[in-house]
Amino acid sequence: MNNTLVYDALYLVVLVGLSIPIGIYIYKVMTGQKVFLTKIILPVEKGVYKIIGPSNTEGMGAKQYFGAIMSFSAIGLILLCGLLMIQGFLPLNPEGMKGTSWHLAFNTAASFVSNTNWQAYSGESTLSYFTQSIGLTVQNFVSAATGIAVLFALIRGFILKKENTIGNFWVDITRVTLYVLLPMSFVIAIFIVSQGVVQTFDSYQVVSVLENGAEQIIPLGPAASQIAIKQLGTNGGGFFGMNSAFPLENPTSFSNFIQVLSILLIPAALCVSFGKAVKDSKQGRSLYITMLILFTIALASVTVSEQLTGPVFGGVAASGSMEGKEVIHGVGASSLWGTATTAASNGSVYAMHDRFTPLAGLVLMFQMQLGEIIFGGVGSGLYGMLAFVILTVFIAGLMVGRTPEYLGKKIEPFDMKMVCLIVLAPPILTLLSTAVAVSMPDASTWLSNTGAHGFSEILYNFSSMANNNGSAFAGFNANTVFTNSIGGFVMLLVRFIPIGAILYLAENLARKKTMAASVGTLSTSNSMFVGLLIAIILLIGALSFLPALALGPIADYFTH
Repeated sequence: MNNTLVYDALYLVVLVGLSIPIGIYIYKVMTGQKVFLTKIILPVEKGVYKIIGPSNTEGMGAKQYFGAIMSFSAIGLILLCGLLMIQGFLPLNPEGMKGTSWHLAFNTAASFVSNTNWQAYSGESTLSYFTQSIGLTVQNFVSAATGIAVLFALIRGFILKKENTIGNFWVDITRVTLYVLLPMSFVIAIFIVSQGVVQTFDSYQVVSVLENGAEQIIPLGPAASQIAIKQLGTNGGGFFGMNSAFPLENPTSFSNFIQVLSILLIPAALCVSFGKAVKDSKQGRSLYITMLILFTIALASVTVSEQLTGPVFGGVAASGSMEGKEVIHGVGASSLWGTATTAASNGSVYAMHDRFTPLAGLVLMFQMQLGEIIFGGVGSGLYGMLAFVILTVFIAGLMVGRTPEYLGKKIEPFDMKMVCLIVLAPPILTLLSTAVAVSMPDASTWLSNTGAHGFSEILYNFSSMANNNGSAFAGFNANTVFTNSIGGFVMLLVRFIPIGAILYLAENLARKKTMAASVGTLSTSNSMFVGLLIAIILLIGALSFLPALALGPIADYFTH
């Protein structure tokens, strides 16, 4: 247990220490300031603008910005869906993988375009190298860049005065990709390749094993390049079916630390970027502290539940509830990874979440059900948290009979309508899709468990899809026409409904003048506001999901 505490403390210290300079760097990139990579990347950036045309780099309103995102994402969805179905005729396919079914292709394309990366397949037995690298990895980059672009469109809504534009999508996505995601992914890829993560186009290798002279097939591929961006971009889709528990995807303690650190690095850094952009670092710090408090509570709950429900041996990593865990690193690292991946809309898995204790599984599930705002996805986590901030400010204003305002902008009825769309879309889609799934006649045949745990499998998986997380509870046969079709539509709706609401909220805020703070202005950067914000987040989550959780992990706890 002591080793686990040291490991977790080191993780948080390194996370905070690295997120500050990276956050400042992202702020400078997105505001067009010079950075140390400007001389190298600026010619490429200008080349991109020449290709798309000068008229496409002008300021956009919400309708234009949203239209650009939707058209860009629709093209990506169609191309990736087609690529998956015809991969058997394409190059870089040494294992002769055939094209996927239409419903699996749709689900996978919707998953990666929406930054969910839910996987109803096993990569090494389903997808070719071409599909993995040209199809999935590309979407890992652009879906992550889209989230950050939308966040900065919202930030401009707060800082602009009486303007009708909120930036330009093509400029934003170009800068994020060239200056942030590509360089950071390159560095991470070099680190993990040095630890043994594979990066090759060679065919799968057949090796002899000691037991009975049998042979085993070792899957290979250009994995490191996809793994780097899957973690940094909070994508989470594994190159191999076992995801981050596979030895060639995560072979050492150092690669494990680098990868789990990458999951939260950019979401945490964006809190710093937000404070710099609004010219008030205290605002970014209060959001950062809120996320850290919620994350620490979740991490402690999962770790304690896993550590104390099995045999504990002093100084031995393999102590506690080891079922479904990686033996090399034990319960501590598995608990940290599970908490980070469900907090960050990442979805990569290092242990089988289905085999976590009921209370630990509840925490992992509940983090997703809050709307992926405890760090959350790159960009999407922070703009989701800002929606809760506006909601909290509005409720506080009602308590004292004062017109609510945030960062000098009055919060009016239209703003609250957009906030309600952002906050309520994920829980509504989660509960509706779960209800439809459990009512299907074949639902019991999709499960490996019955009773409360079987319901938890369904609830977890649709919570994952309906909150753009992508992790699975296992024990659930996801590759069916129903799950692929319904899940695909749910992932798209829960991604693009909030994005549209965020953009129209940003435009409405940008049109307003900024009000000077007065004696009656609610402080949104002190400890009282942090506590109120946490209370509102947990209250909405509890009201939305407590009945469902009572039927699932809570009932599972009391019946085992």
